[in-house]
Amino acid sequence: MPARSPYDYAVIRVVPRVEREEFVNVGVLVSCPGSSLLVAGIELDEARLRALDPGVDIEAVRLHLQAIERICCGGRDAGPIGQLPARARFHWLTAKRSSIIQMSPVHTGRCLEPERIVEHLLERMVRPIPARD
Repeated sequence: MPARSPYDYAVIRVVPRVEREEFVNVGVLVSCPGSSLLVAGIELDEARLRALDPGVDIEAVRLHLQAIERICCGGRDAGPIGQLPARARFHWLTAKRSSIIQMSPVHTGRCLEPERIVEHLLERMVRPIPARD
């Protein structure tokens, strides 16, 4: 039986009006050190975000989310943080902050196929729940 790989994840949230503490889950950040995986899966639902704040700057939100993806990839295009080891980048990204882009607490899991965990988490934590008939 194949071994299960431990992974850590956090849900990426957009909090358009920080003082109200309302948010929309827009993605997941996953770190699986055993398979050298650090990836962000992002699906920005503009309608849900505008429901919380019709005046939200969607373009600014997109730019911040793209920065998260660049930092996950690492390298020079990701700036100084992108030069850090993958695990350090994960911890930097998941640090508490009171900005428009926030992360949930970090959770831990185990999986057989780390490359498929992002899709699983997006389905469970980010995408709208289908209506029941």
